[in-house]
Amino acid sequence: MSLSKRLSQILFPVMIMSVVAGCGGDNQNGEAESTQEPPAKASAHQAHWSYEGETSPEHWAELDELFATCSTGKAQSPINILQEKVKDEGSLSPVAVEYSPSPVAVINNGHTIQVNLKNQKNRITVDGKTYTLQQFHFHLPSEHEVDGKHADMELHFVHKNEEGQLAVLSVLITKGTENTGLDKLWSVLPGEESEEEVPVEGDFDMNKLLPADLHSFRYQGSLTTPPCTEGVQWIVLEHPVQWSGEQINQFAAIFPHDNRPVQALGSREVESDE
Repeated sequence: MSLSKRLSQILFPVMIMSVVAGCGGDNQNGEAESTQEPPAKASAHQAHWSYEGETSPEHWAELDELFATCSTGKAQSPINILQEKVKDEGSLSPVAVEYSPSPVAVINNGHTIQVNLKNQKNRITVDGKTYTLQQFHFHLPSEHEVDGKHADMELHFVHKNEEGQLAVLSVLITKGTENTGLDKLWSVLPGEESEEEVPVEGDFDMNKLLPADLHSFRYQGSLTTPPCTEGVQWIVLEHPVQWSGEQINQFAAIFPHDNRPVQALGSREVESDE
């Protein structure tokens, strides 16, 4: 059995807690509680971590033994995607996205702005596997780089399948025209960390946050926050979306930066579904 598989088994309860909190925050609302057991609230949520100072990414592995993979892992995320080295895999189909207007709530969990889904009706299918959307959240600047360059922001849609496997659909965000679909969320943007969610009136359509072209880069990686659990399927959309400078600045006023630096690709390959 490989090291990554053994770590996945050891950290599975923590992974579920982290993935519902995303690759960017703590679970504040207890969604998907039916899949979680009480012991999952282990030391991974007792150790404070951040993006600055003595609890910044370079120190994560020192903060808790359950964070060891943050330094010892060989398949960590995010990465720098070098387009000239991407393997064009003709057998891959574009990710199939099935999102529909759904009830959501917004929370500031101290690491990011996270939007929690209140149903299990939104899903993606990638490489023949179907994953259900749990939540989505944001990073500034982008965590992934393309040819050594950050985008202004990055959006992570975090999914889980029935076997507990994780898939993150990543959308890069650049400064440009206003995304009016975002207004419904940004109108209730919580500026302070809280355990209380802010419900969004009516339903929210996640499709408004996606580009029209869903071709993507694919690779195997990890959560981008502690415990940095590996075995995560990453789908990084090749085409970014645009937000206005004002929309980006609204997030930056709360989180000036909340991105983990890129990690070594190692022996992994990045594929494209082009």
